Amino acid sequence: MKIHIRKMLSFVDEVRSEAGRAADPPLRKVAVAAIVTNPYAGQWADDLGPLTAASEALGREISSLAVELLKPYAPESYGKAAIIGLAGEQQHGSAMLTTVFGNVMREVAGGGKAWISSFTKRAAPGSTIDIPLAHKDALYVRSHYDGISITLPDAPLPGEIAIICAYANRGQLNHRIGGIAAKDIKGEDGLV
Repeated sequence: MKIHIRKMLSFVDEVRSEAGRAADPPLRKVAVAAIVTNPYAGQWADDLGPLTAASEALGREISSLAVELLKPYAPESYGKAAIIGLAGEQQHGSAMLTTVFGNVMREVAGGGKAWISSFTKRAAPGSTIDIPLAHKDALYVRSHYDGISITLPDAPLPGEIAIICAYANRGQLNHRIGGIAAKDIKGEDGLV
């Protein structure tokens, strides 16, 4: 299945200080959204596998753009999301955010061992979505529990899906509430 992209939107949120303390490096969070036609809008389909298969090429394209926006920094955390237009089902977006999409996000990020946090919802154009972020190698690193909020001004239309990937270069600024630190991650499974 070929997915038609109507438009792409890119977002950069860079925080250089917080609580009067300079951030070194700054916290840069990025997201890229592809607004695509939903071939299943308004109709039932037993098999959503074609959406999952199509998510690989789409994921590679938007993840590559997002990692470029993050430069000169490397990804330390990631997240994914979808907003499904009102003529579609939540499952249509979920079908595009499976392991197929996630594996591409990991590959483009230079690796990642942890499960990728995600969020999906059905909504009208102009909706805001909060994309959860977590450390790419160990889900339990508290400093990297974060997110990026984006608003899509004219998307998704009823027969569209917004597929979104997000990355950040570091954890929260001024983190001091304990827990596993990124420097403590060991092993193939990302556990300490």
